[in-house]
Amino acid sequence: MDNFFEGMTALLQTYWITALIGTGLFLIIFIMTFIGGSGDADMVADSTEFDADDGGVGFQFFTFKNVVAFFTIFGWTGIICIEHEYSSTFTILISSLAGLITMLITSSLFFYMAKLAQSGTLNIQKAKGLIGEVYLPIGAKRSSIGKIQLKVQGSLRELEAITDHEEDLPTSSIIKVKEVVSAELLLVEKLTQ
Repeated sequence: MDNFFEGMTALLQTYWITALIGTGLFLIIFIMTFIGGSGDADMVADSTEFDADDGGVGFQFFTFKNVVAFFTIFGWTGIICIEHEYSSTFTILISSLAGLITMLITSSLFFYMAKLAQSGTLNIQKAKGLIGEVYLPIGAKRSSIGKIQLKVQGSLRELEAITDHEEDLPTSSIIKVKEVVSAELLLVEKLTQ
């Protein structure tokens, strides 16, 4: 390895070391991804998140994968600039800019891929105010629990319900969700026709 670095400037040596280490780590992450590892396994020392109002998926700029991407592109861009005999200042500027752009692109890709994924978990609070139909009869004045069908979060759901109505709500009655009683129970009222 000493023969490889012999005759190189300190800047070119730095870029080669950075590029080789970054590429090696990138290959390890790539292989771990395909054999089932996350590639981030406890390697994130301190990640800074810039949260967006997106239901919990934050835009993460400083992650282990992004730092590896930065140093990989930074190193290879610096080597190319030096080989083309650009000045040291221009080389450092261009390689740093290329690394930062790579981090931004990588962060954006992971951010938007995460936003596309849907958990499928029902947020029962979103049922409040929706209109549905009685599936199994509901007893008057909360005497028995029945079931309703309504479209929540884009899919038809069957949920348990009670009512404060004076009469039982028979199957096929049109109802409106008045409030969420618990994580699995709704209070409904009959809509007059």
